[in-house]
Amino acid sequence: MKFKIMLAPGDGIGPEIIEQAQKVLETVGKRFDHQFEYVETAVGGASIERYGRALTEETLAVAKSADAILFGAVGDPRYDDPTAEVRPEQALLGLRRELDLFANLRPVKIWDPLINDSPLKPEIVRDTDIMVIRELTSGIYFGEPKKKWKTEQGRHALNTMQYAEHEIERIAHVAFQIARLRNKRVTSVDKANVLETSQLWREVVVEVAADYPDVALEHILVDACAMHLINNPRRFDVIVTANMFGDILTDEAAMLTGSLGMMPSASLTARNAEGRGTGLYEPIHGSAPDIAGQGLANPIGMIMSAAMMLRLSFGLDEEAKAIESAVNTALEQGLRTADIARDKAKALSTTQMGDEIRERLTG
Repeated sequence: MKFKIMLAPGDGIGPEIIEQAQKVLETVGKRFDHQFEYVETAVGGASIERYGRALTEETLAVAKSADAILFGAVGDPRYDDPTAEVRPEQALLGLRRELDLFANLRPVKIWDPLINDSPLKPEIVRDTDIMVIRELTSGIYFGEPKKKWKTEQGRHALNTMQYAEHEIERIAHVAFQIARLRNKRVTSVDKANVLETSQLWREVVVEVAADYPDVALEHILVDACAMHLINNPRRFDVIVTANMFGDILTDEAAMLTGSLGMMPSASLTARNAEGRGTGLYEPIHGSAPDIAGQGLANPIGMIMSAAMMLRLSFGLDEEAKAIESAVNTALEQGLRTADIARDKAKALSTTQMGDEIRERLTG
């Protein structure tokens, strides 16, 4: 089988980890007789530097023609001014909007070899296995109007948190469908005691739940969810929530594993509700410019994002499991990058960890 993949390394450590994911995919291709065609594009700060824009029309055209996108990271200290008209983050937001990547999936799974590296006690995090599904293209990040202005009373700012029924409905369907493949439990997170948008969210999720009588549904307020993620994360199976709540909760949940460097994610279109289709796959750790070019980056989040791509966009479950098994074996054998190593002197570089994972893929 042949697949076209857009590579968007981006900024900071993005190029380093993308390189390792590509090498892993090449190993998978040889083992399972697949061909991967790559088209590399500039996004974020790298694109601003070259073209003056974070996302060009040419890059967007490549994204629309690709079977899937591997996205490294965006963010560059040269463009840190949040009031600037052109910022690296516009590349990711633009791709989400233009490709309608409305469903963000972030698995939060405790790797047994790393259970003692979590900041929480092993008895709290053991067997944690959560899929957080975040609505990605609406809510307060995209709502209009949004503005800042001055009056005689001082400075003011406005953002609009808005949801339409169909936007809630489609993300809820994704959550229930994924829950059917797991433990058949959905937790819908909102702030319905305060926000009208959350009240609508809860109403629509209840209506969608009627189509899935085999899946249990509970509602929880976002502040309570944040608390339970710390004191009893095993209570959750599938969490579905709005854009801003999901942004915050997934970063909190990621720290259960001990390192953001371990965490993959997928941003999917409507086609993926059926298990296939275009998607954007990226680790959640950001560009980490402070360690860029030093070989300190953990490539596992990017490599696991590639595994998600194989499963969700290409339907290659066996190949995805092979990558996951290789990563787990490497961890079981004590191989670590600097972010998860207790003995920093024995930490592997980005390239060395990628090589070790590939070696376990060929066996």
